Amino acid sequence: MLTEQQVRQFHDEGYLFLPETFNDDEVAVLKSEAEAIYRQQRPEVWREKSGAPRTAFAAHLYNEAHGLLARHPRMIRPVEQLFGEPVYMHQYKINAKAAFTGDVWQWHQDYGTWARDDGMPEPRAMNIAIFLDEVMPINGPLMLVPRSHTLGVLAAEHDTATTSYPLWTLDEATVTKLVEAGGIVAPTGKAGGLLMFHGNLVHGSAGNITPYPRKIVYLTLNAVSNYIRKPTRPEWIAHTDFAPIVPTDEGALTRYAQRFRQAAE
Repeated sequence: MLTEQQVRQFHDEGYLFLPETFNDDEVAVLKSEAEAIYRQQRPEVWREKSGAPRTAFAAHLYNEAHGLLARHPRMIRPVEQLFGEPVYMHQYKINAKAAFTGDVWQWHQDYGTWARDDGMPEPRAMNIAIFLDEVMPINGPLMLVPRSHTLGVLAAEHDTATTSYPLWTLDEATVTKLVEAGGIVAPTGKAGGLLMFHGNLVHGSAGNITPYPRKIVYLTLNAVSNYIRKPTRPEWIAHTDFAPIVPTDEGALTRYAQRFRQAAE
């Protein structure tokens, strides 16, 4: 559970970083399974224009390790604490940011997409980012504009040309004003770190031209009362199973990871 200071920081700044939340065994199996998923040819796996993997949607529905992560109490309970009610999985994806070829994610707000494309009533859905690789200042870390979540939904344009992934993006003038007021932070740290941030927090990331990949699992946990009303995207992008998540026990993912490691030895 979050401390009072952590809750205050989240509400004030719009984000909270919890380093090394998941252990080495857990990260190793999640990373290995993510790499196996990227090699699959299936509609949930999207690729950069170069052919490198960009993101894999809904991995929790077809991979056991990621299914366990999706129900892990280390992230479910803090979000329930902040929202004051149960949550369901609105979206699950593994973003690759491959070495040398990982493309940008333009400046945007996630709730803008959830509202426009999915009919989500309010920004009561939490973004969770779990580092599967070390995230460094040089390999395309997620950049956040602190306190930008307090400004509501900003005007955006639907960019379908810059990358292989269509996104509701903010213009340069808007981002410049926001950054002049709030600055930019880029949380970095070892694999296993957990970053949570508000659905209206403005964020983006640069391309990765280093030899160091930057895989991150992104989950969107939505308050059950805030279920989407007018979904327009495929089920594996915006889920319509609104059942509350029942968390696993604390050690479920660790036990699975240990069995996975033993089988590989």
